[in-house]
Amino acid sequence: MTQKKMSERVIEGLIHASAAIAILGLVLIFVFIGKEAVPLFTSPEARAEASLSKMFLAQVPEPGEPPTHMWQPVSEVPKYSFWPLIIGTLKVTFVALAFAFPLALGAAIFTSEFAPPWLKEVVKPVIELLAGIPSVVLGFFALLVMATTVQDLFGLDYRLNTINAGIALGLAVIPIVFTVAEDALTAVPQSYRQGSVALGATPWQTARRVVFPAAFPGIFAAGILGFGRAIGETMIVLMASGNQAIPSWHLGYGFRSLSATVASELGEVVAGSPHYHVLFFIGVLLFVFTFLINLAGQIWVGRFRKKLTGEQ
Repeated sequence: MTQKKMSERVIEGLIHASAAIAILGLVLIFVFIGKEAVPLFTSPEARAEASLSKMFLAQVPEPGEPPTHMWQPVSEVPKYSFWPLIIGTLKVTFVALAFAFPLALGAAIFTSEFAPPWLKEVVKPVIELLAGIPSVVLGFFALLVMATTVQDLFGLDYRLNTINAGIALGLAVIPIVFTVAEDALTAVPQSYRQGSVALGATPWQTARRVVFPAAFPGIFAAGILGFGRAIGETMIVLMASGNQAIPSWHLGYGFRSLSATVASELGEVVAGSPHYHVLFFIGVLLFVFTFLINLAGQIWVGRFRKKLTGEQ
């Protein structure tokens, strides 16, 4: 066996080992989180205090009062309703996508269709550089700078609210959506553009009626990946949301997300208590949901690339 073949086999073995280690690490993380959440269903004490019905159905706090959803795990009568957390997570995610997706898609279309090569080499790295900014820095910026500006601009009563946190979260989502969308637009065969221009279409008509529809599966995948990135973010939401577990869809109020709840409460919770196991159950939900969202995005990207390259 030649030295070249031996080197290739060593490199191939290292690649396989790296993939196996990554998969093993992912499995171990899920097993650890799941192990800590299982007592929520096996322990009589935990089931009595935090059953699935109490987490997902409305509860009556006091006799004669209307059913309500509340997250108050350290009150005299602990309440573990997930709905304030789910509502907070979804509304900040949608605000982030509403802010980030049009900007990222517009930048991707400009970069792939209209920008000269020298400008493309500047715009693309600058936008992707946002991905390297730590989320705690974006949260700090939203807390000290953006909060007052957003409050004054929209005339809100609270500095820390859904709009403030959503815009800050959108800054973290932009690089992901831009990168995937720009790759999808660039991957459209050049013959599509040439045929459109030959028929008399303008560059803008070509981009809107030919390139965009052809790249739509990849653009849709970019939105899915951005959604998965936003729904699992912790530090930005923790610092810019106000941390109020209010079951309201009003964008001017503070809120509490699932991930921020785990980050803010896990450090002080009593190990082995029902509250402790509920927090790990939240981690299981986030892990599964984020995994499925990212898997769906990757499948869409794979199908899109096979469609453009003609692979079966």
